[in-house]
Amino acid sequence: MSYATKDIRNVALLGHGSTGKTTLAENMLFVTGAIDRQGKVTDGNTVCDYDAEEIKRQFTISLSVAPVNYGGAKINVVDCPGFFDFAGEVSAALRAVECGIVFCTAKDGITVGAERSWKLLKEANKPVAFYVSKCDEEHGDFEGVLAALKEKYGSTVCAVTAPTADGKGVIDLVHNVAYTTSGNKTTKGAVAAADEGKAESLREALTETAAGADEELMEKYFEELTLSEEEVVAGLRAGVKNRDVIPVFCGVAATGVGTEALLQAIVDYVPAPEDKSGDPAVGFVFKTLSDQFGKYSFVKMVSGKLSSDMSLKNLRSGSTDKLGRLYTMCGKKNTEVKDVCCGDLVAIGKMDWKTGDTVCDPRNEEELPPVEIAEPNYSMAIFPKTKGQDDKIAAGLNRLNEEDISFTLVNNAETHQMVLSGAGDMQLDVLCAKLKSRFGVEAELRPARVAYREKIKGKVESHGRHKKQTGGSGQFGDVWIRFEPQDESDDMIFAEEVFGGSVPKNFFPAVEKGLRDAVNKGVLAGYPMVGLKATLYDGSYHPVDSNEMAFKTAAQLAYKDGIPKAKPTILEPIGQLKVTIPDANLGAIMSDISSKRRGTVLGMNAVDGMQIVEAEVPMAEMSSYTIDLRSMTQGRGSFTCKFVRYEEAPANVQQKIIEDAKAMADAE
Repeated sequence: MSYATKDIRNVALLGHGSTGKTTLAENMLFVTGAIDRQGKVTDGNTVCDYDAEEIKRQFTISLSVAPVNYGGAKINVVDCPGFFDFAGEVSAALRAVECGIVFCTAKDGITVGAERSWKLLKEANKPVAFYVSKCDEEHGDFEGVLAALKEKYGSTVCAVTAPTADGKGVIDLVHNVAYTTSGNKTTKGAVAAADEGKAESLREALTETAAGADEELMEKYFEELTLSEEEVVAGLRAGVKNRDVIPVFCGVAATGVGTEALLQAIVDYVPAPEDKSGDPAVGFVFKTLSDQFGKYSFVKMVSGKLSSDMSLKNLRSGSTDKLGRLYTMCGKKNTEVKDVCCGDLVAIGKMDWKTGDTVCDPRNEEELPPVEIAEPNYSMAIFPKTKGQDDKIAAGLNRLNEEDISFTLVNNAETHQMVLSGAGDMQLDVLCAKLKSRFGVEAELRPARVAYREKIKGKVESHGRHKKQTGGSGQFGDVWIRFEPQDESDDMIFAEEVFGGSVPKNFFPAVEKGLRDAVNKGVLAGYPMVGLKATLYDGSYHPVDSNEMAFKTAAQLAYKDGIPKAKPTILEPIGQLKVTIPDANLGAIMSDISSKRRGTVLGMNAVDGMQIVEAEVPMAEMSSYTIDLRSMTQGRGSFTCKFVRYEEAPANVQQKIIEDAKAMADAE
C-alpha cells in the first residue's frame, strides 16, 4: 500500500524489561492480520526478537520495527529494549518516532525503566502515553497504577481506556463503548452495567483534562460542564501533541484484550509526522543492521519523498550514493517498496552509512543533530581465548559497532590491552556472544589494567659504568647523573653540566636516549616514570672503545642504580566523579564514595528533584561502579567520571600494586 504523511504514525514502545512491549507488538501484528500466528517471547518466535541472542536470553537487545496497518493508517511500531545496558537503542529509536508509549504492569506499577523512559521523552519534547500491561495478573491494580501516575506526573495524566470488571475487555472512555475479546475476536458493544459507575467517573476526569488542552474547549466546558465526543477527541489530539495530555491505556497483550482500542487511539490521538512532502529529501539514519541477513540502513524521512532511483548525499562522509533497494522491514522480514513518503520509516540495502548520519538531496544540504548516547563507563579488557586472534576480535567488534554505536573499543598502547567499554556487563557479555556466533572467535573479559605512574620524591647522584672487552674493540661508557623530581612536565627533562670534556658532547644524545628508554619502566612496578629531571654532570670516556651504545647503556645503569635510592613512589589516576541520584540514596552514595572507594566528596546540589554529588575518586576503585550504583539506586542513579590528575597512592595500595605487577610478570 501507498500512504500519505497524514496516515503515518510512528510510536516507540518503552519501559522496563519484561513489561510486555514485544508481546504487544506481536499482538498488534496478529490482530491486524500481518501475521497468522502470535509468537511468544518464551518460545523464541516473535517477529521483533529475532536475533539469536534475543531468542536465547528472552529479552530485547536491539530496536525492531513492526509496521501495522489499521484503519487506513500505517503505524510503525518500534519495539525497544528495556534493560539499561541497551539504552543507546532507545535514544536512536526516539529519533524515528513522534510518540512514546511507556509500559507499567498492573502489578508492579511505575518502575525505574518507566521513569527513565518518561525522562527521555521529556528531554526530547516528544508526546508520551502510558500503557498498563498484564491487567490479568493476580494482584493487578489498574486504578492503583493510574493514581500513582497522576500523583507522580500530575493532572494531565488521564485514563482513555480502562479494564472491564469481568477482565474480558476494555472500555473506550471517549466513545463510551466496550471492546470485548473472546478467543481471537474482539467486538464493540455497550458498557456493562457493572462498569457504568467507574466509566462515568473516569470519563469526567478525561473530559476535564481534554478541555484543558484548548482555550475554547475550556470555556465551553466551564459553561456547559460537558463536551461532545468530537470535542473530546479534538482536545486529546491537541493535548497529546503538546504534551498537555498524558493518556493512559491498558490491556493484556498475550490475549489481545485492549489491543484494538489502543490501535484506534494511536490513529486518533498520536500526531502524524510533520508534513514536509514538498521539501527536498532529508533522512536520518537511526539504525544500522549488519548481519547474516545483509546490511540495512534504517532511515526516517524527515522531509521530501524517496524513490529507488534517487541519489542521496551523506553529510558525514561527503559521498553521494545511488540508493540500493528500498524495503519496509517487519522484524527481519523485508518487503521491497518503490517509494516512501515523508515521515515514514524505510530500510535501504547495502549502503555505507552509519547510525546518526544525515542523508539528503545533494542540492539541499541540511544536517540533523546526531543521536545523543551516554558515554560508555563500564570497561573491561577483552582477550581472545586462542592466542593470535586479536585482529579477529577487533574486526568483529568493528562490524558490531556498525549496529551498536553505544560501545567503544580502544587499543591501549600503554597497558597493551584492548579495552571494551559499554553501558554495563550485560552489553559486553552480549557482544562476546555475538563475536563467537557471527565471527567464530571466542573472547574473554578481564578487569582492565589501571595506568599507574611512578615518580621520585628525593634527589640522588648516581654512577653508571659500562665496560666490555671482547677481543677486538671494546665498549666503554661512564656517566654521573643527578636525578631529582620536577613538576614542570610529565616528560623527563634532560640537562647537562659537563665540564672539561669528561663526556664528549657527541655522546650526550646517547645518554638522553638511554634515559628516555629507561623511564618507560619504573623500578617499583614497571609503570612509566614521570616528573623526572636527569642532569649529566660528569663521567669519562675511552678514545677508542667509547661509542653511543656504551653511553646509552651506562645511562641506563645509572638509572637502575639511582632511582631506587631517590624515594620512588607510585601515582594513581584520580577522576572527577559526578553522580546523579534520588534524595533517598544520598547517604548511602556518600558513604560508599568515602569508605569503599577512597574518594573525597567535594559538594552536592539539588537539580530537578535529584541530588548531584561531586567527588574525586581513584580511578582504580571505579571499575564496578556502573553495576554497584545501579544496585544501590535500583537503577535510578547515573554518573560520569573524568580523569583529572595523578596523585600519590597510599602505602598499602602501593604495596598491592607492586605485588600485582610481580604476579603478572611471573605469569607472563
